[in-house]
Amino acid sequence: MRLVVGALFAGLMLSACATGASAPVAAHQAVALEDKFAHNGDVKIHYVASGKGPLVVLIHGYPDFSGSWTQLMPALNDNYRVVALDTRGYNLSDHPDGVENYEMPKLVADVDAVINAEGYKTATVLGHDWGGSIAWMYAFTHPEKLDNLIILSTPHPVLFMERMRTDPVQQATSQYARNFQKEGSEGNMTAEGLARRVADPALREKYVEAFKRSSFSAMMNYYRANYPKTVGPDAKRPFLPENPPQIPVPLLVIHGMKDTALLADAHSGTWNKAAMDSTVVMVPGAGHFVQNDAPELVNSTIRSWLDIRRKK
Repeated sequence: MRLVVGALFAGLMLSACATGASAPVAAHQAVALEDKFAHNGDVKIHYVASGKGPLVVLIHGYPDFSGSWTQLMPALNDNYRVVALDTRGYNLSDHPDGVENYEMPKLVADVDAVINAEGYKTATVLGHDWGGSIAWMYAFTHPEKLDNLIILSTPHPVLFMERMRTDPVQQATSQYARNFQKEGSEGNMTAEGLARRVADPALREKYVEAFKRSSFSAMMNYYRANYPKTVGPDAKRPFLPENPPQIPVPLLVIHGMKDTALLADAHSGTWNKAAMDSTVVMVPGAGHFVQNDAPELVNSTIRSWLDIRRKK
């Protein structure tokens, strides 16, 4: 059975998720985080881990770090093994020089290295923003290693490129990303500026510390290596297969409808890209960082969705 939840039906679905998840989420206990490292060749990837059970891998986007998941991890780690990466270039992970070191195949291999370091054969992979792009590509290239796929904010790459070729609104909205591709775009970036969006002062300070340990040029190299350099009919996305396979596992997509970077309309047709049940949840009051804007709703939705699909 395929379940598609669009904007018109989001309220009904979310009420059901919150009710179904109330017991396990309320009962969870905080578990101490373990600092760990995985190796992809000579690149060291830092991640934090907690809990026991089926593996759930969390991948942040720009500008963020493993601390993006401080509210989601405690909602899962009483019954799941949860790991959150610092993707390469960020915080305590290595910051290799050169645009070529941020090409999508290497980012995907970093995730695979973490799963292998944890000793698991399969995992639920969850990503936001660039982490969502990495998660989609992991699903295309390592389908046999997926239990489930969860995406926050990032449209399916094929659907996004359709918008980049034909939709003037998405084309204009994405201009910031092409500006990031320009040489020297990192020149005016500061840790404090990147952390400005974080409302809580204590958490903002942790973001500042993490960004001071990060590489601003690496952050821009994600765009230089992997983002389309133009819009219109000839726009192409590096490393995107011409005909990616359908997602072979249950798929959950959550999107904040106030997102001004990645527009909600680009998720239309996501269910046609999935071979199993697909759930699309639109959150009217949230923006691009939906996990921060609507944490209780996002966390309870993810927890209940995973519990229903948990392999015995």
